[in-house]
Amino acid sequence: MFFASDNTGPVPQQVLDALAEVNTGYQSGYGADDYTQKAADMVRDVFEAPEAAVYFVATGTAANSLALACYSNPWDTIFCSPVAHIHEDECNAPEFYSNAKLTLVGDSDKIDPDALRRAILNEEIRGVHGPQRGPVSITQITEKGRAYSLDEIKAVCDVAKEFGLPVHLDGARFANAIQHLGCTPAEMSWKAGVDVVSFGGTKNGLMGVEAVVFFDKAKAWEFELRRKRGAHLFSKHRYLAAQMIGFLRDGLWLDLAQKANERGAQLAQHIRDIPQTELMYEPAANLLFFKMPRYLHRLVMAEGAVYYPWEDLDVGNDDDMVIGRLVCDWSSDAADIDRFAETIQRFAK
Repeated sequence: MFFASDNTGPVPQQVLDALAEVNTGYQSGYGADDYTQKAADMVRDVFEAPEAAVYFVATGTAANSLALACYSNPWDTIFCSPVAHIHEDECNAPEFYSNAKLTLVGDSDKIDPDALRRAILNEEIRGVHGPQRGPVSITQITEKGRAYSLDEIKAVCDVAKEFGLPVHLDGARFANAIQHLGCTPAEMSWKAGVDVVSFGGTKNGLMGVEAVVFFDKAKAWEFELRRKRGAHLFSKHRYLAAQMIGFLRDGLWLDLAQKANERGAQLAQHIRDIPQTELMYEPAANLLFFKMPRYLHRLVMAEGAVYYPWEDLDVGNDDDMVIGRLVCDWSSDAADIDRFAETIQRFAK
């Protein structure tokens, strides 16, 4: 009953096989190998973007931070939601690599276009004394487990373009969103107005690799310099590329995301059906937030359930409703999900 995160599960055998395939002979280092070129071409094919610049890094934090740094001056501000991963979970890495600051837009996991316009208009009004307008960053799937529709992404991009600002998409769960929306990667990125995507792999089964996809190659050389200067250029780069090759080959990346989404839907249905639990948001994929009494959290976790409660379970009224976060990955077992629900029902008053 392990629902802590989708980056804690195992690596699919197909990806391990791809790693074994490259583990012979000699290849040039630092991305000058044949496999990196092949992996980059595969990413371009996925995005229907033959001219895109594609680079690989080992972590989502590096992908987001280095990509945003390419579009930010030290005197700029980056617009994002108050719960954006770049704000809450990356230890100020985007600020570190870009020297820019963050401006939080609205009060939701989704950026509202009108709120974004107000936030943008509130900058560049203090002359040399205030921050200048920088890129806009959105997350898909959002940090609350919801999905921007294609129209919502386009609406955010349209506002950004009114002011000549680039748009970054944090796609740690990009594949989950694609499966939920039933669209193409191109439709969810450059066709909607996105300039650069952090294309996630780690949360969707990979050992550790993310792709940064620039639809404007003008930023390519700057990214390469920033990646090297930031100590994120791997010497044995073929092992990053191999993961991406195994991931994209035969549509594995979509199959993995679909499995995770299906388990997430199963889990969400249980939460709907149990009287003492409730969903906080309608989930779009494999990540959901729910509430149940504090005492139930304690009892269920004592039975072996692993997930993140959003409050101290030992302090407060036992019957208070406490938020918890549940995440499924591609390997989540349907039987474990049923057992989790049965355990809640067994202890519920």
